[in-house]
Amino acid sequence: MRIAVYPGTFDPVTKGHLYVVERSAKIFDHVVVAVLVNLKKEPLFSVEERMKFIADSVSHLSNVSVDHFSGLLVHFLQERQARFIIRGLRFVSDLETELQMASMNKDLMPDVETIFIPTHHEFSYLSSSIVKEVAHLGGDVSRFVPNNVLQGFAVKYADSKR
Repeated sequence: MRIAVYPGTFDPVTKGHLYVVERSAKIFDHVVVAVLVNLKKEPLFSVEERMKFIADSVSHLSNVSVDHFSGLLVHFLQERQARFIIRGLRFVSDLETELQMASMNKDLMPDVETIFIPTHHEFSYLSSSIVKEVAHLGGDVSRFVPNNVLQGFAVKYADSKR
């Protein structure tokens, strides 16, 4: 069975991320969208909220599940018996950092393969950070995130609009 892991902070998940998940689900027997618990970052949404946003958004894909992890990605891969890492690419500038991570993961786990999947051009300039900023400032981000994330923004930013 070919199991792939698509790791990220997904704070929040965007339609660009979901496009990569959709494509990955066509390639692999099973895809685990793995939400990174990064203690160095202060996310807007909790791990549980992020996982629910993703799970609701991929519920139509029978071969996709959602989980979370902290620490080294390769340890999570080993626990899940996965050999493939999915990384979404937006711009050529992403490639340098992504290649560094892919090389380190390959060194730590020689049988792992990193697969790069470019996002749809419509979402190529999106990042979770820019979507959060636009939403915080009252901009319409409905084209960029699923409805459940839109509702999450409404709750999180309700106080700032008063």
